[in-house]
Amino acid sequence: MNGSSATGKAAFCSDGKLYNGRMFGEDMIRNKKILVTGGAGFIGSNLCEALLERNSFVVCFDNFSTGKIKNIQSFFDRKDFQLIVGDIRNREDCRKAVEGVDYVLHEAALGSVPRSVNDPATSNEVNVSGFLNLLIAARDAGVKRFVYAASSSTYGDSQTLPKIENVIGKPLSPYAVTKYVNELYADVFSKTYGMECIGLRYFNVFGKRQDPDGAYAAVIPLFVKKLINHESPVINGDGEYSRDFTYVKNVVQMNLLALTTENQGAVNQVYNTAFGERTTLNQLVNYLKEFLSEFDSEISNVAVLHGDYRAGDIPHSLASIDKAKSLLNYNPQYSMKAGLKEAVAWYWENLK
Repeated sequence: MNGSSATGKAAFCSDGKLYNGRMFGEDMIRNKKILVTGGAGFIGSNLCEALLERNSFVVCFDNFSTGKIKNIQSFFDRKDFQLIVGDIRNREDCRKAVEGVDYVLHEAALGSVPRSVNDPATSNEVNVSGFLNLLIAARDAGVKRFVYAASSSTYGDSQTLPKIENVIGKPLSPYAVTKYVNELYADVFSKTYGMECIGLRYFNVFGKRQDPDGAYAAVIPLFVKKLINHESPVINGDGEYSRDFTYVKNVVQMNLLALTTENQGAVNQVYNTAFGERTTLNQLVNYLKEFLSEFDSEISNVAVLHGDYRAGDIPHSLASIDKAKSLLNYNPQYSMKAGLKEAVAWYWENLK
């Protein structure tokens, strides 16, 4: 495989087929009915958009607890888009959502480590019971493949860097427990019922439509909004904790690959979904100030504050993406910096 992985430009497979814009295997999903749970959310809406561009019929299933109507409003006048308002904790809602569906992309969940620490019961109800409800419904409906959002939090207290899929530690938060249980259930359903399941362990995803508001906002949109308003972002700890920040377009690519792979050895596996590059929170803020200063020079002078470390946070996160490259032909197109520059431009237009 060749082509630059850091510029955002299209790359090509060795057989010459366009990889980033149109990938081999995508004929599998043309005119197919695909359910995206949590489809009005940040990642879910990006997946809906990508599937519609590839001539799939998209069913968006969301209860709008964290999703936003504005994320999917532009799809409402399309005949190949359907919105089902419902909750994965309701078995009947799940049954209706999978009716006639060929494939499932399961994104619905209650994210955030702090949220799960404050309210572990609700995180479990949504992320575990809801996940199981949807798995059962998908099994009963004869869904061809079930691709679900797993999490890098599953690595827990493992000190190994980079993170390799088969080496995990003990979970450090209720959220991490729920996402690991998802993997266990998917594995059992594949072995017991012959389902095709693929889990994608997301590493700190960011990009357009990520919500900067609310008590549990992700760090990048939260910091961007503060800087745009000339307010000081607050870093938890000394800022030397590091993350494998992953641009949402790389995540879309991984979902499409998992959905369309014809390599049976790649099915019923779990994959890191990342770029494979570590950035400290201090570096992140410096990049944000640099990119935002192109729009407003005063942002470069905004002070950065430091607060307490956050309960349940892991110190460092860095993914090995070798397994995804080998089995799914994954070739991420956006480095953290390239994705961040594009995301910052989107936020400037939508938040200022």
